[in-house]
Amino acid sequence: MRTTKRIQVFEHRTLYYGSEYDGVLFQKKHFDSLAKLNSLHDNKYFTLVHKGVKFSQYVGVVRVDDLNIEILPKVDASHNSEKAVWQGVLIEMLKQTKKLKVQKVGQAQVNKQNIHLLDIYFDWFLREVQDLCRKGLIKTYYKESKNVRALKGKLEFAQHLSQNLIHKERFYTSHQVYNQDHTLHQIINQALSIIELVSKGTYLYSRCKEVQLNFPEVTAIICNEATFSKLAFNRKNKPYKTAIEIARLIILNFAPNVSAGSENMLALLFDMNSLWEEYVLIKLKEATRDLDIEVFGQNSKRFWNGITIRPDIVVKNGNNSSIIDTKWKNNKDNKPSTNDLRQMYVYNEYWQGRNALLLYPGVHNDALITSQFNEPAAHSCGLANINVFNTDEKLDQEIGKRILHILEKNNLIER
Repeated sequence: MRTTKRIQVFEHRTLYYGSEYDGVLFQKKHFDSLAKLNSLHDNKYFTLVHKGVKFSQYVGVVRVDDLNIEILPKVDASHNSEKAVWQGVLIEMLKQTKKLKVQKVGQAQVNKQNIHLLDIYFDWFLREVQDLCRKGLIKTYYKESKNVRALKGKLEFAQHLSQNLIHKERFYTSHQVYNQDHTLHQIINQALSIIELVSKGTYLYSRCKEVQLNFPEVTAIICNEATFSKLAFNRKNKPYKTAIEIARLIILNFAPNVSAGSENMLALLFDMNSLWEEYVLIKLKEATRDLDIEVFGQNSKRFWNGITIRPDIVVKNGNNSSIIDTKWKNNKDNKPSTNDLRQMYVYNEYWQGRNALLLYPGVHNDALITSQFNEPAAHSCGLANINVFNTDEKLDQEIGKRILHILEKNNLIER
């Protein structure tokens, strides 16, 4: 059985081809494939440097042939945590933000020292499809137009005359068909084909083949963003939603033969800024569930000529609003950028907030630093670094309560 090689690298670090990382040689063909993949995504994932690739704030995994490159988050270069610790942070954040269900993972969890993030997603998808097959796959009606030997449905005269002048026994018709060959199954089938290709030689390959044997034969299609945007879920097909969401992630991030060689690539990458924002929002909502405090995310207002502004989080306590803007970056010197401060000033003005907070991740807790904006403003902005770990060096599940404590202690909210 072929073993999947793995290189783990922290965000904002660089891989140089010709060098070894974690005992694995990073080759020029890997560099070429990453460069091509990056160009397909508007060069947002990496920055190409001389003989190397510098990663940005995107974390996750990229597979090139039999090589997994895992990009892990890290907030403090001086904190020498094991990579496994930060991989655990990433997996837990993905789990909490509903981008991953780790509890669904079976064999991929057997050896936690060599766990591959991509295999977790493959395992999760295969289990979802197996559950669908066990519960019974749905059939739907759809319109089919083709030549048939018996007249049924609507006769399409133009096509019938052009194709059946000689074959009088045939009819070109449009008719309703009720079977399992519909878009949802075609999407799942394409995702299974990608997993079959990418996992060849690994333990997941036999799992995938087993699922494919139990899955009906359907028309092969090539999905794109438009395919998924046209889907509508109802009570009948609701059980398919999770499998389709994972399939979307797999299909839209698969790049076949992107390099001059024969490698196929699959990249599952997440913006760490967005992931941190979502995690803090979820934990704050959990912490305020039984309190007279409202927490909003994605709350936007019109700013100028159709342009809107949107703070990450608004915490409303009675008539008082506090703005929290999460920043996934190191701020150990407690020196925010001028642009960040301007942004917080505008948020306070538009949401009638007295206080704003720039919240940074860290490996220790720093006291909140608050300063008043100069006149004519009657509001302030604070800075806080909050430890992402608990005492066991795992992602802190009580971070929402600790943020509330910071806000309350500094009179940003009242209980």
